[in-house]
Amino acid sequence: MTSNTSPAEPAEPAEPAEPTAAGASRRSFLSLSAAATAVTAAAAGTGVALTAAPASAAGPGPGWPKGPGKPVEDQPPDAELRALLREIDPDRVEANIRKLVGFGTRHTLSVQDDPERGIGAARDWILAEMNRYAEASGGRMKAELQSYVQEPATRIPVPTRITNVVATLRGSASPDRIYVVSGHYDSRVTDVMDATSFAPGANDDASGVAVVMELARVMAKRRPEATLVFTAVAGEEQGLYGSRHQAKLYREAKADVQAMFTNDIVGSSTADDGARDPRSLRLFAEGVPTAETPQQGETRRSVGGENDSPARQLARFVASVAGPRVTAMNVRTIYRRDRYLRGGDHIGYLEQNYPAARFTEPNENFDHQHQDVRVENGKQYGDLPEFCDFDFVARVAKVNAAALWSLAQAPGTPKNVRVLTARLTNDTDLAWERGPEPDLAGYEVVWRETTSPDWTHVIPVGDVTGVTIDLSKDNVFFGVRAVDRDGHRSPVAFPVPG
Repeated sequence: MTSNTSPAEPAEPAEPAEPTAAGASRRSFLSLSAAATAVTAAAAGTGVALTAAPASAAGPGPGWPKGPGKPVEDQPPDAELRALLREIDPDRVEANIRKLVGFGTRHTLSVQDDPERGIGAARDWILAEMNRYAEASGGRMKAELQSYVQEPATRIPVPTRITNVVATLRGSASPDRIYVVSGHYDSRVTDVMDATSFAPGANDDASGVAVVMELARVMAKRRPEATLVFTAVAGEEQGLYGSRHQAKLYREAKADVQAMFTNDIVGSSTADDGARDPRSLRLFAEGVPTAETPQQGETRRSVGGENDSPARQLARFVASVAGPRVTAMNVRTIYRRDRYLRGGDHIGYLEQNYPAARFTEPNENFDHQHQDVRVENGKQYGDLPEFCDFDFVARVAKVNAAALWSLAQAPGTPKNVRVLTARLTNDTDLAWERGPEPDLAGYEVVWRETTSPDWTHVIPVGDVTGVTIDLSKDNVFFGVRAVDRDGHRSPVAFPVPG
């Protein structure tokens, strides 16, 4: 969609509905004025003019209900994204993983002032690399250490300095809108309190840090519209300390973090039984939000939306922009916050009510995770680099790159999206706030049957902030997404009653 009408103008008309076996379908949508109050006023019959436009029938198949719109399609990559993906280098990924392994241990409680061994040496090397990448940014990327002292707590026996390495690439058009990608650079062996033994942590999680570093390298010389943050966090194995601290700082600063991804255990495509799945990647996305309030929970139970959290909308977005035609990878969304009874660094962001999700390899091999390096009965244990698939890690980086670049170039996720409930009818009044992006072209309403896992229909409605859809809110789920002049689309915002 490339048109950019004023908020007061009606949406472009859609094609007439096709007749069904039962006769012509009467499904249309009505474009309203920019003010949400105008939608309510029109619903109350106060004389605000509405412009009706016929809409197309539902997509192929015998699905019920029939309704307006056309089938939802994946977003193709733009030229800059295609060029960016070609620059991701498996050899650099491998070199960074092996370098991190070479620090012997990166345990959070390990030595911090040895230049060759321990978490302090790893920290300083990551910072130096990020600073080197930043030299290509023309001053737009800044790398820094983010430290605090964690007082004694679970798995932290003494006051311990925990340091995240953060490289921030400031957006060119919407710098206050932020997208974060992380991996954790600490490691461990069988005993989570063993801070001295060889703990290579090649897969868990030098692989995730290598993804983040490669993204920083290839994106530093580019100009994303929104701000991108590349961060290697510490303290994950001891209790997600570094990422929780970082997320809390963002929340205290009232930062507009619209998405966060963590890459944790993304180094191998081989399962414990030897089976390989080198073209799949799991994306864990929670349903009921971690930070949901009791009042929000009551609303959700009343109107639905268990499958429509911000994390689920984020996962749907990733699948639509980073699929196999773009990255040669299948992104498999898992409807869980994380693996069974386990956790990762996205949880700290979810706790602060930020949309966040976790990338992880398709099958884990627990002989090579959280293990002392040893040989037993002829079997090698330990998280060693020889068990990593570096081409696979590079493809994981491409999935992240496609998601982050597409997010940064698109308008932000629409805010204050509501289903207006001043009147009881068999159609649906939607309203939202207009975004501030200078290249904003307009909005699209998406909908699906309540049993569908993803959005199936899309209705372009133009540069408006309200619309009436001739389809009952009782029978389907609705969402709203923004579109810019180049066709970049935001993640979907799920409405609440208003």
